[in-house]
Amino acid sequence: MSKAFVVRYEMRPDSADENQRLIENVFAELAQKQPDGIRYASFRLDDGVTFVHVGISSDDSNALGETAAFQEFQKAFGERAATKPVASGAQVVGSYGFDR
Repeated sequence: MSKAFVVRYEMRPDSADENQRLIENVFAELAQKQPDGIRYASFRLDDGVTFVHVGISSDDSNALGETAAFQEFQKAFGERAATKPVASGAQVVGSYGFDR
């Protein structure tokens, strides 16, 4: 069984680029390690400060949380953020190419 999640938040304008760099580090580590059980995407919206993360993980997978880069991303998140993240579970209704 899989579970999906969506997280949305805003960064302070002076920390948005740093946030993006930290996210890019997460994807670099995921690409290197290629863990099973996770599908993950992050988006920076056109306003430049809003980020959205979308993922699907197997129930027993914590592949994202176990990466050093994700732990670094989370370390000073509250100092970079303008708003608290809004996280919610989700159900996949349909997707194209997301499960490759």
